[in-house]
Amino acid sequence: MAFRRVKEEDLEVVEDIRCDESLAVRPGKPKAECQKHKLKIPQKIKMKNFLKDKFKRKSKFEAPLTPTALLEVDFDTSEGIGDPSDDPEEECQKHKIKISDKIKNVFLMRWKRNTKSCETPSVGLDFIGNLNEKHLEAEDHLFDSNEVVKAEDESHEILRLKIAIHDSFNEDNQETLKSALASVFQEETQDRCWNEVVDEHPIWSPVKCRQIKALLKIVVEERMKTAEKRENKVDQLSTSLKREVCRMGKQVQKDLLRVVRNLRECYPPDFDICRTYAQLYHQTFSTRLQELARASVDFEDCLYILSWIVDYYPKNILKHKELEEHINNSSLGPLLPEEDLKRLGEQYFSYKENEVRKWLSNALEKEVKKWSDGIEPEIMDGYYSSNLAADVLPLVDITVSDVKALLGSESKAWCLLTQLDSFLTSYKTSLEKLVKRKPKNIPKILSANLVDIHHFRDYVQRPEHLFSEDTRTACLSTLADLKNICHKYFLSRIHTELKRLYRKLWTQAWFAGHREVVEELMKALEENMDQFKKLKPVCREELLAELHIEVMVEYVRRMMKRKLKLKDKEQQEAAAEFIRHDNSKICSVFAKVGSNKEWLCQILPKLSEILRLQDLGSLQLDVATLARDYPDISEQQILAVLNLKNNLSSSDLCSIEACLSENRSRPDTESSPAFFSKVLIKQDTLCYNSCN
Repeated sequence: MAFRRVKEEDLEVVEDIRCDESLAVRPGKPKAECQKHKLKIPQKIKMKNFLKDKFKRKSKFEAPLTPTALLEVDFDTSEGIGDPSDDPEEECQKHKIKISDKIKNVFLMRWKRNTKSCETPSVGLDFIGNLNEKHLEAEDHLFDSNEVVKAEDESHEILRLKIAIHDSFNEDNQETLKSALASVFQEETQDRCWNEVVDEHPIWSPVKCRQIKALLKIVVEERMKTAEKRENKVDQLSTSLKREVCRMGKQVQKDLLRVVRNLRECYPPDFDICRTYAQLYHQTFSTRLQELARASVDFEDCLYILSWIVDYYPKNILKHKELEEHINNSSLGPLLPEEDLKRLGEQYFSYKENEVRKWLSNALEKEVKKWSDGIEPEIMDGYYSSNLAADVLPLVDITVSDVKALLGSESKAWCLLTQLDSFLTSYKTSLEKLVKRKPKNIPKILSANLVDIHHFRDYVQRPEHLFSEDTRTACLSTLADLKNICHKYFLSRIHTELKRLYRKLWTQAWFAGHREVVEELMKALEENMDQFKKLKPVCREELLAELHIEVMVEYVRRMMKRKLKLKDKEQQEAAAEFIRHDNSKICSVFAKVGSNKEWLCQILPKLSEILRLQDLGSLQLDVATLARDYPDISEQQILAVLNLKNNLSSSDLCSIEACLSENRSRPDTESSPAFFSKVLIKQDTLCYNSCN
């Protein structure tokens, strides 16, 4: 025996219809015989007990049904359904159901459309069959859930739709969900039929089933609440907040991928289910993050929330290659309101700022303690080296990058890098104190520190590093001072040893045997430069280039002191030749040790040419050219060179001065670096001639 199920939305009655031919209604059979099998069903049945009875048996044949709320009763006819009355008409009258004419018309219309003869068996499981087979646990769960309304006031179709949506993330439930949703959207047509015949929808009207988004919201909130129970791969995270946020985030990604891969096909395109789910998960995740962010969180939790908001969530979820085209990111809005995000950002930045300050201070204290304890610097690759820059710069760089990435603010990065300026100032003070103490191993310490200074300067100069212009300028100025402290210590000792040899330049002894004087000077230079073999090459080249400049400055200064008078053309030409020879020797020595100051090798030849020339016009031209090439040369310095030539008259000097003034009005923008400004001469050594 099988039973035809009648939709509760059409009639809250289930008729027991026997499909056996011996019991079927046939022409000539008394009507009372048929009617005696009708039962009147109470309109309200306790839902939970009713559904439990419902699943005890399945009928042999089932008419196709839409997944709206259904009532189903299974009768065991072997035990009988009660003793029939002797009067068939009375028995039938007892179970008669009164239905309005309008309801009858609708019922008959739907009955004819939705029910076929019970002699045709169902092929495969429809929505209810699938539900009965596979989802008893889900239904029991919903009965125990607080989100489900009382069964007495809710149609079976809504309940089963809730069950289908609740279990929609189960791959085995896809067909059931698709069938349920298809039925709901088909019922829109039937809603219009009801509008034509009645003024108010019945309680079981499919209009109730249109609240799909509300059902989806319940499912999303439940899955996010239970995410912690389902996701066990994040237990290694250090705090409960991190574990909760990570589990929720992973749940969002996993469920949205399922929506795109599986559930999307169950909904009509215009429902835009991917975007709907994305909005629901985004709102639920956002709500919980706001609750967490507004509580008192430590730095680690603050950083983790910011990382999810700025990095993980947009990149791993919203920009996921499978999700991005199905989600409208712009419509979701931020995960946290601006005021919450700003508060977390300030907490994070304040912590990082203090952390960088502490790193820098500790690193410098550690380095200074090594100096005080007399610990010699390490030798790496054959050169003295220090770890100060290596300890400091990576930490600063990573922190600046993290701050910019998380907070999206260059001004915060600029502010953070001001800590480096303060650190360099303290570093300079410590190095000055070290030089004043002059410990025994100071040359080695300064050699190692020159390497650190080079690394710091290289970092500051790189345009990709986020220094403000003021901070960059201040840092470079301090670093120049640090380098000068080291250079001054080394070079002053060299110049002290060479002072005796400098005094011989441009004297009668030099003029009489200049080769011996210059060769002695160069030999002393080479011996002093050997001490820099364990200085890193790039630092050694800078130091020796500085020495090259200072030696040339000292040579020109001695020349302008006018201790030697060149009376005639022969002496002037001889002196010019000596200058060119000296220049060749000096430049050769410094080229061997890596000096790159090639422009220095052009100065002495130009001065020697002024001494050699005797023609006034040629002399005027060479002086003007010298002033053009070296704008920092003063008139007093030019006069000091000219005064070496005793055969120049006052009128000649005035003529040269006039030519010089005229050409200085057109300065050369491509002139050489400053040199003559370093050459200091006493004013009383000059002989002034009035040209007025």
